[in-house]
Amino acid sequence: MSSIFNNNNKEATLVGIYVVLTAAASVPVFFGIDAYLNMIGAAHDEAVATAATLVLFGCIYIGRHLATIWSARQRGIPKNVLNGLAGTIAVCFVWLFVHADLQFQGFPGINLLFYWIPFLTIGLCTGALIKLFRMSTRKELEAAKTQAAQSQSELHMLQSQLSPHFLFNTLNNMYGLSITQHEKIPPLILKLSDLLRYSVYEATETYVPLRDELAYILNYIDFEQLRIGDRLELKMDIESIASSDIRIAPMLLIVFIENAFKHSKNTAEPKVFIEIRLKVWGNSILFYLKNSHSGADINEPTVEKHSGFGLANVRKRLQLLYPNQHDLVIENGEKHYTVNLRLNLR
Repeated sequence: MSSIFNNNNKEATLVGIYVVLTAAASVPVFFGIDAYLNMIGAAHDEAVATAATLVLFGCIYIGRHLATIWSARQRGIPKNVLNGLAGTIAVCFVWLFVHADLQFQGFPGINLLFYWIPFLTIGLCTGALIKLFRMSTRKELEAAKTQAAQSQSELHMLQSQLSPHFLFNTLNNMYGLSITQHEKIPPLILKLSDLLRYSVYEATETYVPLRDELAYILNYIDFEQLRIGDRLELKMDIESIASSDIRIAPMLLIVFIENAFKHSKNTAEPKVFIEIRLKVWGNSILFYLKNSHSGADINEPTVEKHSGFGLANVRKRLQLLYPNQHDLVIENGEKHYTVNLRLNLR
């Protein structure tokens, strides 16, 4: 019962708004039509102007109603329909002023053809154009909201996948160490606790301060240094970021760094080489990574199975969060794997 009452109130309010808008618009329309009738020398111009104003607004509301009926059978409002209505209105206006030199009296047929038909057409097309334009705008807005909601939902899903993916890989590595180098496990567990605290609780926003993300990355690198030991040859040039205004999508860079450590430890070389550089330059965040690998190991099904998920995830997140605002180049050489990433500042 309350919903029916509310609907009636909304309809009454809407009717009231239409009445007020019509009354406000009728004044300048009346004077415009009256001036036009004076220009063409019509008799009883004020009475005709009043009638013409009423007829014009009547045609506008009829046009709106016809547009509503037509659009109910359409999936969308084609742009060429809106352009056609606008073009018809313009042509009718030009027609009226081009033939304004004809006498208004004494030629009923000419009056009907040259004045009233274009005039009525202007009213009908104006009403239809207003209605269809509003409906088109509303549908585009709804489509944009739906797309944004879908993108946000997909983004949350992608973010929720990152922690289990990282935890799976880390526990897998720790299992191997527990057999061969079990003395490393206690400090690794402490580091893992800090890493998971950030990924689960602090990296839930769409964008986080870059300095917090870098602290997480450095913590992860410490974790890997404990795990790999003296075999790791690491070169780092990471700019110190003090401001919290520079933001980045969380858990974005860590995917590349994690893969670098994963691939490097599989190399047959005695040393694991990794180079990481990051700096803020102009309006961009520049990230560079290079790691050694064995050409055979990088293509093994096991490696591809676990690394491919992370890279596919980060590519999709880049499309959602940095559309046309990033450049990603990945080069898989014979001995080295290189990543160059540029992100627009947020």
